[in-house]
Amino acid sequence: MLDILKNIILDFQESPLETGIRRRMKLEPVRGKAAVCIGVRRSGKSTYMYQRIQGLIDNGVPRQNILYLNFFDDRLHNLRHEGLGIITEAYYSLYPEKKNKETVYCFFDEIQTAPGWEPFVDRIMRTEKCEVYLTGSSARMLSKEIATQMRGRALSWEIFPFSFREFLDSKGMASEGPLSSRKQLLVQKAFEEYWQRGGFPEVLGLGEDLRIKIHQEYLNAVLFHDLVERHDIAHPKAISDLAHWMLDNTASLYSVNRLTGYLKSLGHNAPRAAISNYVAWFEDAYFFFSVRIYDASLARSNTNPKKVYCIDHALVTSTSSGILINSGHLLENLVFIALRRVYPEVFYYKTKKGREVDFIVPVQRRLPLLVQVCESLAQPQTRQRELAALEDAMEESGLKEGVIVTRNEEETFRTDTGTIRIIPIWRFLLDLPD
Repeated sequence: MLDILKNIILDFQESPLETGIRRRMKLEPVRGKAAVCIGVRRSGKSTYMYQRIQGLIDNGVPRQNILYLNFFDDRLHNLRHEGLGIITEAYYSLYPEKKNKETVYCFFDEIQTAPGWEPFVDRIMRTEKCEVYLTGSSARMLSKEIATQMRGRALSWEIFPFSFREFLDSKGMASEGPLSSRKQLLVQKAFEEYWQRGGFPEVLGLGEDLRIKIHQEYLNAVLFHDLVERHDIAHPKAISDLAHWMLDNTASLYSVNRLTGYLKSLGHNAPRAAISNYVAWFEDAYFFFSVRIYDASLARSNTNPKKVYCIDHALVTSTSSGILINSGHLLENLVFIALRRVYPEVFYYKTKKGREVDFIVPVQRRLPLLVQVCESLAQPQTRQRELAALEDAMEESGLKEGVIVTRNEEETFRTDTGTIRIIPIWRFLLDLPD
């Protein structure tokens, strides 16, 4: 096993790195803590690790100081019998002069497949001069749980599918600074492509049929590996039916009682507690997100119905029945993911008059954001409804500014409560920080 490890280490150090499109995420390692990249399957965690490695090399770190292992490599299967301590033994047998003298950068991809990885990582961080980077997502352990296992000894960074800015980067289009009329037209055209394709890196540039097939495979991987296989669920059809209900009802309210009744109507006898677990497991896999009502009382916030969103709006199109989903729901889903990519907490707001604003976002050291989403305000009745909800929320919260995101409309005006900006989705996405 020692010789196999040496070969794997040396092979990686001599192989070219496939770094893909540079991600707009700044990971800042902290001394004594592992850096953990977490996110949904196929969002680009491993590629980001390669980008990080390339950055170290560009900054003068010798390739020999980088130890990379992908624990999905079948050659590492026997590590479970040998123990993970043999990894550092193999590395320092190749480079004994570096031990306790030079920083070694350890990248462990899919480390959750190796039993006993937590004490191993903890030990090398305490006893070796190293920086440690971890990723993981599989039936054995979700990436979010790696961060949990390493609590106190790790900092985690979330990786989502491409943002619109990253999508523009993939097309070689600059998105910083003022945009000329020509560039605006090009950005708008690029958004229509992003609207169709979504943000998963693997599907960019593929035809519609292949894109749909890959999106459906992503759903099946989460269903059967992250949930059914991992939690040993005896009746996977209930999980599948639940997933498709949530896809069909993206951007809509749900409650566990409602989900229980729905599955019961299909002949499933899953108890309420089990369905609550199913929803939580989907959230752990970064596939679905539940948004609570904005309320000072945590109890009220948890007991009120929640809204459900999916990791990628185009994946919803590829995997839902299409009966209940419309472009307004997809637009709202896109706005949510854009906000959630930047801000850790996103809520919906209900006014005292019962009017709903899609999102209120607490922002550290700043006033919260109020964001309403409406595909078009062309109809007077729609315009009146959306503006009334936003004005009520602004008055109740004391906020002097609100935003309505549309597909193409743009306008700014003042009301008695403050300023309301109506902006097209492409501009909203570019206005958000990375």
